[in-house]
Amino acid sequence: MSVGETKTVATEEAGMRLDRWFKLHFPQVTHAHLSKLMRTGRVRVDGLRAKTGTRLAAGQTLRVPPLGSETRPADAPRPAEPLSVAERAVFTSLVIFEDKDLFVLDKPSGLAVQGGTKTVRHIDRLLDGLGVELEERPRLVHRLDKDTSGVLVIARRRSVASSLGRLFATRSVRKIYWALVEGVPKPPQGKIATPLVKTAGPEGDRVRAAAPGEQARAQHATTHYAVIDHAGRKLAWVSLKPVTGRQHQLRAHMAMLGHPIIGDEKYGGDKDLPAGVEGKLHLHARRISFPHPRGGALDVTAPLPEHMRNSFALFGFDPDRYDRAAEEGGA
Repeated sequence: MSVGETKTVATEEAGMRLDRWFKLHFPQVTHAHLSKLMRTGRVRVDGLRAKTGTRLAAGQTLRVPPLGSETRPADAPRPAEPLSVAERAVFTSLVIFEDKDLFVLDKPSGLAVQGGTKTVRHIDRLLDGLGVELEERPRLVHRLDKDTSGVLVIARRRSVASSLGRLFATRSVRKIYWALVEGVPKPPQGKIATPLVKTAGPEGDRVRAAAPGEQARAQHATTHYAVIDHAGRKLAWVSLKPVTGRQHQLRAHMAMLGHPIIGDEKYGGDKDLPAGVEGKLHLHARRISFPHPRGGALDVTAPLPEHMRNSFALFGFDPDRYDRAAEEGGA
């Protein structure tokens, strides 16, 4: 490997993904170029090859090749701008809990968490603006699909993000999602444990069940489900509890079970919608609970979005009838 820099992972960076570490220390390096450096073994962690998703430990040594002639300054991120008055109002309206360490947001359906080629309005942009105002840019702890609504946890500092990242990795975080699905799953409670493979297509990324011979690149995924109520055989209100956190996991698992989530255009839930039901994804991150970094536990619930409230009312589903014990049934 060509001679370059040697850096040591700081204590507060423990648990950080390698690609995020690079974004922090070398913002001019694009993700595509970093992936190339990984594939060719030009970046080493403690002398060994690594992947972009490798979790770092405090004290590890990173060897980084010369980057001056291999990066494209045009791809470097622009300096963040402060939040506009309108953006500040949007962010404030989303906050359902905050303290010195965390923000918990109620993300609306249709708002992306991260930007893209055609996405300029997203949570990451709001966090960039907040970083100008605060001592440090807040960081995403986990993600939700653009069309999924509900609880989203934001760490106010890198050290908090690292601490929570370790919690999420060890599955010490409990997540409960509510969804409306086509038909009524049988049995009414169960577990789906189907490894998933990501595929790309002209209409965007999707995941599917891993085929024989694909296990090496498949991601283990497990979801618990429970039927809370149903409207005849037409559709059901279900509680979903992911054990793992794969992209599109709940959406793909319910479709594999034969009961796609209502309004899900990627997995077949947008066909023959019942009269009066809006064609939006009916998947909501209802509740999250986890040990707080300063001690104790945090437990936050997000109210249903308008389109799901309307559908619940249409079919006579009353979320207020169910206390937490009922909501947690079927784990």
